[in-house]
Amino acid sequence: MGISNIIFILLVIGGTLFFALNVKKIIANIKLGKPIDRTDNKAERFKRMVKVALGQSKMVRRPIAGMLHIFIYLAFIITQIELIEIIVDGVTGSHRIFMTSLGGFYTFMISLIEVLSLLALIATFSFLARRNLLKIPRFTKSEMNGWPKLDGNIILYMEFILVMCIFTMNGADEALRLAGESHAEGTGSFGFTVSQWLGANVFAGMDIQTLHVLERVGWWGHIIMVFAFLNYLPYSKHLHILWAFPNVYFSDLNLMGKFKNMESVTKEVKMMLDPDADPYAATEPLPEGQEPEKFGAKDVTDLHWMNIMNAYTCTECGRCTDVCPANTTGKKLSPRKIMMDVRDRVEEIGEGIRKNGKDFSDGKSLLYDYITEEEIWACTTCNACVQECPVMISPLEIIVDLRRYLVMEESKIPSELVTMNTNIENNQAPWQFSPSDRLKWKDE
Repeated sequence: MGISNIIFILLVIGGTLFFALNVKKIIANIKLGKPIDRTDNKAERFKRMVKVALGQSKMVRRPIAGMLHIFIYLAFIITQIELIEIIVDGVTGSHRIFMTSLGGFYTFMISLIEVLSLLALIATFSFLARRNLLKIPRFTKSEMNGWPKLDGNIILYMEFILVMCIFTMNGADEALRLAGESHAEGTGSFGFTVSQWLGANVFAGMDIQTLHVLERVGWWGHIIMVFAFLNYLPYSKHLHILWAFPNVYFSDLNLMGKFKNMESVTKEVKMMLDPDADPYAATEPLPEGQEPEKFGAKDVTDLHWMNIMNAYTCTECGRCTDVCPANTTGKKLSPRKIMMDVRDRVEEIGEGIRKNGKDFSDGKSLLYDYITEEEIWACTTCNACVQECPVMISPLEIIVDLRRYLVMEESKIPSELVTMNTNIENNQAPWQFSPSDRLKWKDE
């Protein structure tokens, strides 16, 4: 075993362990949320995951962006096949170890990878242009300034470098094989769709030593970029590449218009409607040190774990904000920003707990310090953001829980809604008419 094999093995082990450590932190952050049971109807959940997460069914509602995304997505999935060979070659010191045993199928698979990589390269340039030249409105919102914009570009730069490494590796190896100098067995063209043209037209004429250097640069560059990409994911919105699958699987199966009543409130209402109920009946005391359950949510720890997973899955694509009627009319609300704020806040709390213990408190909260009252009251609860999200995220659940806290814990409500609530209480309807007068219009 040579020094290059040892370096390779250390790279694979180190990169994998560092990624696992960061994923463990994210899972711990998600668990800061309250429990919620999303294990029902497993068949329906699996079907939805295959259709939405794997099949990208909601992406193609916007055909151009959807197809470009699918190019990159398919290239990412299929390229992992070649990655398996690179890892085996790196550990054993072999070169294209599967080529002889797989024969024509090997040529087909590498050719497919090259075609998809070429399509991914086209998509990469298109996305860079959409973000930086075309200035599409949803990419220029205030929440996209600074790191979010840079993050979106970094991953595209990495994609470009990765694809160029693949073509450099295969193209130089093609030229070496044509010259009878490749480490792979046999002579003549590999027959790979793209690299056979590159080998004959781009790398032909270079001296053998240069070709060997270029092939190794492409090979090492490929694996280094793969692990750089892998370990960048936990710090990036592109974590959705992995998180989209569990996020869609555990998404809410209820109809979007169905709101969830709080169990404690439902219990109180049922007691009020029960003439035999004793409101003064003794109830079990809370365990020592445990506080009564809050109404709604003030901080991320008041949300359930699925809300936090939603935040980590957010792609920051802005489709939710693009269709939000409140945002369209110039109001401060941006559903995308809501999810970004939840993620930033849970990261802050999670890091504080890891450094200072489970009793960590920084005196801040999601509501007020990250999300303002103006934002959440601008929401019309129309569910457009939920409908549009390609990975089944629900900003509305979070907005409703923040409202509940304001109304039920702090008695804060916009003056415009006070009259409506009073009418509902007195007249069982939002209008200022007696229930007995509701049908008078038909007599006129």
